[in-house]
Amino acid sequence: MKTLSPIISAMITEKSSMAQGTGKYTFVVNKDATKVDIKNAVKKLYGTDVASVNIMVTPKKIRVLKGKYDWAKRPSYKKAIVTLKGKKTIDPNKLKEPKAK
Repeated sequence: MKTLSPIISAMITEKSSMAQGTGKYTFVVNKDATKVDIKNAVKKLYGTDVASVNIMVTPKKIRVLKGKYDWAKRPSYKKAIVTLKGKKTIDPNKLKEPKAK
């Protein structure tokens, strides 16, 4: 792993907010992050055990803006859906600082 943490930010949408009730949290992660890297980062940052990690890559989207000769571009990104063990809950917006050794 090249960076300090593979987790860039929490993704807060309607669908991800509803999934938080069942223990599933959605994060935007680095493109070179693996499932093991994400699992270790969640355990280190939030102090909870992870049951599973699902990863998906959202493709870039290019479209023409209405009434203009211009293109709107949305970059591609990688997101991870992390399922926690048991009935644990976390606040995905507040990252706990890792302890220095």
